[in-house]
Amino acid sequence: MVNTARAKVKEDYNAYQEQSYAQNPIAQSQVIEGYFYKENVIKELAIRKVNMTLCSLLAVFVFGAFISYYFSMSNEITLNTLSRQVTSLNDENSELQNQLDKLKSFNNVDSIMEQNNLLQKAAQVIEVPHVASTVTVSRKKYGSSSVDWSIGY
Repeated sequence: MVNTARAKVKEDYNAYQEQSYAQNPIAQSQVIEGYFYKENVIKELAIRKVNMTLCSLLAVFVFGAFISYYFSMSNEITLNTLSRQVTSLNDENSELQNQLDKLKSFNNVDSIMEQNNLLQKAAQVIEVPHVASTVTVSRKKYGSSSVDWSIGY
């Protein structure tokens, strides 16, 4: 007995290898029916490029804002330091101005006195002989008072 089933399988396998998919396509029926959104790949790529460009521009502007904020804060700190120094110098200047005004007023009084000759040196010295005094000065002794003090009225 010859096994014919085995030979038939081999013949089917050889026939299947000789045929290609393009010569015998498998027909498939549509599983889901209805209206579906058709993808527009070119439009999506253009939108993605525009979004990426806008995001990068936004990142650059945010980075620039941080840098300008840093510089403005450093300038404000410098201005505050200079303002404190100016305030302390103004206070010191006002104290010195008050002292200068005081010295000027003394100088003005002195110059006016010299101009008007209000203070003149004595032209002649008068000598007076010593006079003996007969009046004696008695010293009083201060003791405790004669009033009795009490607490209250």
